[in-house]
Amino acid sequence: MKLSFKIIVSSILILGISLGFMQNSTFKLAVLKYDGGGDWYANPTSLKNLVEFCNKNIESNINPITDHVDVGSKEIFNYPFIHMTGHGNVIFSGDDAANLRKYLQRGGFLHIDDNYGMDKFIRRELKKVFPNQTLIELPFTHGVFHQKYEFPNGLPKVHEHDNKPPQAFGLFYESKLVLLYTYECDLGDGWEDRQVHNDDTKTRENAFKMGANIIQYAFNLGEID
Repeated sequence: MKLSFKIIVSSILILGISLGFMQNSTFKLAVLKYDGGGDWYANPTSLKNLVEFCNKNIESNINPITDHVDVGSKEIFNYPFIHMTGHGNVIFSGDDAANLRKYLQRGGFLHIDDNYGMDKFIRRELKKVFPNQTLIELPFTHGVFHQKYEFPNGLPKVHEHDNKPPQAFGLFYESKLVLLYTYECDLGDGWEDRQVHNDDTKTRENAFKMGANIIQYAFNLGEID
């Protein structure tokens, strides 16, 4: 059964997230800014295109304007869902890691999409956020693959790099998935404006559908595991 966004937003408020995103009965999503030299700003059209797809297809009511937010800033708590991507180095300071940990523990959700080249860096930095955890590969039976759209074989492949299968990894807090890391998949590329990568219609459709599943899962709009 689908939950109303009023119920979802009410649950978000319990986390201490500010009221800013409630204007016009919508809230915003944001791209995470980080230090280290990696291009956090890669795929500039991705998130807004995903929001548009979700609002049309899964009955969401997300503000079509997306923002950028610094990992160490208090403004991070204004966004219930944050997307992170890039190709290179990532560095979280101690304060950055503590702020991100608090955000996730209070109910925020982070989706990280490796745009090819950030894997060894993000794994290192996530140990600062949850020192006692290791990324766990999600099985194909996990709920994120079985929301409105069915992905019985896990993540779709958008772009090929090293002839590796796409993988989804997670970090959990109190048994709840709070961070999803998609690797060797390039979902964000599939959300970009069509002319950026010239991907075929089916590839783009699968990327958007998987992205919608992530949004749906994060906000508990549909089936969960």
